[in-house]
Amino acid sequence: MESKPLDLGLLRSFSPLDGLKPENLQTLARKTVLRELSAGRFLFKEGDSDKRTYYLVSGVLELLKDERSVTMLRAGSPEARNPIAPFTPRRYTARAVSERVEFIAIDSDMLDMMLTWDQTGSYEVGELSSANEQAAASDDWMTTLLQTKAFHRIPPANIQAIFMRMQRMDAKAGDVIIKQGDDGDYFYVIVKGKCLVTRETPLNKAGIKLAELSMGDTFGEEALIADAKRNANITMLTDGALMRLAKDDFRKLLNEPMLQWVELDQARQIVANGGKWLDVRLPSEFENFHLEDALNLPLYFIRLKLKTLDPRLHYVVVCDTGRRSSAAAYILAERDLNASVLKGGMNAANLKK
Repeated sequence: MESKPLDLGLLRSFSPLDGLKPENLQTLARKTVLRELSAGRFLFKEGDSDKRTYYLVSGVLELLKDERSVTMLRAGSPEARNPIAPFTPRRYTARAVSERVEFIAIDSDMLDMMLTWDQTGSYEVGELSSANEQAAASDDWMTTLLQTKAFHRIPPANIQAIFMRMQRMDAKAGDVIIKQGDDGDYFYVIVKGKCLVTRETPLNKAGIKLAELSMGDTFGEEALIADAKRNANITMLTDGALMRLAKDDFRKLLNEPMLQWVELDQARQIVANGGKWLDVRLPSEFENFHLEDALNLPLYFIRLKLKTLDPRLHYVVVCDTGRRSSAAAYILAERDLNASVLKGGMNAANLKK
């Protein structure tokens, strides 16, 4: 297999790559190459478990199952906009039919993390917001935090452990608490002072102002849940103090108790009993394949569209792997909505439309 430099514009012709922000698409382009395959060669074989996402750029591929031809996939067709037989273990064998086939291979975990990072975007700031103005005015950050709906689901022993393991850090005006692009390491609570949230873009390196945070507000959780990069800069506007909880402690004590993971059979039973599939992938991914009667609400829209969800329903949140859906379910749990996460996502369950 030979490789060629990748044309950036090519990525935009595929789904869900066309939904990525320009800066993330550029990052992906730098990590991706255009490869060639000659007639009769195999791209992958039935049963393979390689974690790669393939797109057909030119030529014709034949998909086979049990060594029998199932379909021909032609570059440029509507079907070729989507990944080639994306589920693993592979359901089909893919063989080059035309004299030359060109394709793109992307690390599936990297793509999933980039989609999650991209969609959490300007919503990096967690909204474990103050329960009410009176609590915020009390100048008691612990009381404010305990009155949020998120903490209503945490076992008392966990809450005690959370406060015991939190570390206090004093900060001066201008101190950068979180830097965009860094790995997530801590969950933060503002004890005193104010913070500014900004996001850098290729056209605005100084950063676009997203929000101001004050006592009792929290931030940093979505990057920890999704195992993604930080999506914003958090800078102290004033002198102040923060409490922080390390990533592992956050996941064990705060995140996991709020998430209800279910296996496929459990999920189907929930839906059969009146629940609803909630697919948080991009619309283009949803249109390619989805579960029957599923509601599509992309992760980046979750916070904006929470009021459209029925508080009486039990939602089973799904994506490809469980990464985006777990981040979405955490946000739903913050709002006291009943949500479960399909364990391993649709890929692990080997689902198809």
